[in-house]
Amino acid sequence: MGSEKVIEEKNQGQALLTEKKEGNSKKLYIESYGCAMNLNDSEIVASILSKEGYNTTHIIEEADLVLVNTCSIREKAEQTVRKRLEKYNAVKKINPRMKVGVLGCMAERLKAKFLEEEKIVDLVVGPDAYRDLPNLLEEVSAGRDAINVILSKEETYGDVSPVRLNSNGVSAFVSITRGCDNMCTFCVVPFTRGRERSREPKSILEEIKQLSEQNYKEITLLGQNVDSYLWYGGGLKKDFKNASEIAQTTAVGFAELLEMVAVAFPKIRIRFSTSNPQDMNLDVIHAMAKHKNICKYVHLPVQSGSTSVLKRMNRQHSREEYMELIDNIKKIIPECALSQDMMTGFCGETEEEHQDTLSLLEYVKYDFGFMFAYSERPGTPAAKNMEDDIPLAVKKRRLAEIILVQQKHSLYHLEQFVGKTVEILIEGSSKKSDVHWKGRNSQNAVAVFPKGDEKIGDFVNVYIEDCTSATLIGKRI
Repeated sequence: MGSEKVIEEKNQGQALLTEKKEGNSKKLYIESYGCAMNLNDSEIVASILSKEGYNTTHIIEEADLVLVNTCSIREKAEQTVRKRLEKYNAVKKINPRMKVGVLGCMAERLKAKFLEEEKIVDLVVGPDAYRDLPNLLEEVSAGRDAINVILSKEETYGDVSPVRLNSNGVSAFVSITRGCDNMCTFCVVPFTRGRERSREPKSILEEIKQLSEQNYKEITLLGQNVDSYLWYGGGLKKDFKNASEIAQTTAVGFAELLEMVAVAFPKIRIRFSTSNPQDMNLDVIHAMAKHKNICKYVHLPVQSGSTSVLKRMNRQHSREEYMELIDNIKKIIPECALSQDMMTGFCGETEEEHQDTLSLLEYVKYDFGFMFAYSERPGTPAAKNMEDDIPLAVKKRRLAEIILVQQKHSLYHLEQFVGKTVEILIEGSSKKSDVHWKGRNSQNAVAVFPKGDEKIGDFVNVYIEDCTSATLIGKRI
C-alpha cells in the first residue's frame, strides 16, 4: 500500500498528524506500526476519542494519552514496539500524568500478559474494542488497569467517520472488510483480528462521498482480503451452510462493489489492497479494465513459488494456479503493474523449493515487492506443529537472492516508462527537493518533476526522461 518498493519490511512506525477540534483540551499521541489497516484503525480511534475531548498532537512530551497501534505479523515488529515503550517510559518520568495504551494485533495476541510484562502500559485494547476506549480510560483514571480484547462477529466501524490523520489531503483509506478466514499456517491475523466481516456498501459509498466533497482525489479500498468482500445483510459468511444459501440473498461481491464505486465517483482514482490469489476472480480484473479511474495495479501476495511450500502454508492455491491468474491479468490488462509478498525460509524449505520461488519471480517479473524471512509467530499452526528448521544464515542468503532478482525487475519496469507520457497525481513535494513535485501514476510508480503552477491534488501529464531504481524523473508537458 502507498508507494510500495523493493524493501524487506513494511512495519514502519508512523506518528499521526495533528488534528484540532475546538473545545477539546486533552492531547492524544498515536503511533502506528504495520499495515494500512492499522493506520486506518488509528484514524478511527482518533475519531472516537475526539468526542471524549482529545485532540491529536505530534509532540509526545505534551500528550495526556499515548497509544501505540501494534503489528504482530513478524517478531521484528513486536521488538520495535517494545523499544518504543522504553521511550514512552522515559517521557512518562518527565510527564507522570501521561497514560500509555497498546492497541491492535500485539494487544490482541498478548492480552493481559502485556500488563504484566510492560509495567508502563495502562490499557490494552484489541482491534474490535475501540468503541470501549472511553470506558477503559475511566478505569485507568480510577487507578485500575484496563483491558478489552474481545473479538467481534459484526464490528466494522462503518458508522465512524475517521479523522484523516495519515492523509496528505489527496489520498485516503476506506476500510471495507475486517478479519480473515484464511488460516495460513504462518499467520496470526485470524487470531488477532478475528473472523471475516464485510461492511455495508451504503456506508462505504457514503464515506467516499464525504471524501469527494473534501476534494480527495484517490481512495484505497482496504481489507485483510478485499477479494472476499461479500455483503448480504451482515454477519459471517460461515454462518451460512453453503454457497447456495448466500446466492439466494441479494449479495454484493467485491467486483460489484468496485463497479459501484467507479461509476459513482468517476473523478476519483481507486486502488484496493490486499488481494488473495485464491479469492481473486476475473470479474474484478474485467472491472479494472472497464473503468479508467480504477488504477492498473494489483498487489497479489504469493508467499512462495513452490506448490509444496504453499501446501504447508495452507495457501489454497498452487504455483500453477497462481501463474494462470497472472497470465489472465496480463492478458486482460497488459499495462497492469503487479507486486508481491514473498516469504523465504519457511519450515522445511529445501533449496529446490527456494529455486521454485526464484523461477516464479523470473516468470512474473513483479514491479514491486515486499520480501522477508520467516519468523515463527506464537499460537499459529506452524509454531504448534512445524519446526522452524532453516538456519538464519540460509534465510538471509535466500532473502538476498530474492531481493536481487526483484531489484532487477523493478528497474526494468521503470525503464519502460522512459520516453513516455504518464498521468501523475501530485501528492506533495519531493523529499529530496522542495522545487520538485512527487506523485504516482496508475501503476503505483513514483515520479518527480519540477514544480510549476500546479498544486497538490492535480492530475498532470508528465513526460518521463529518466529513472532511478525506485523513481521516475520527468517534466510536465
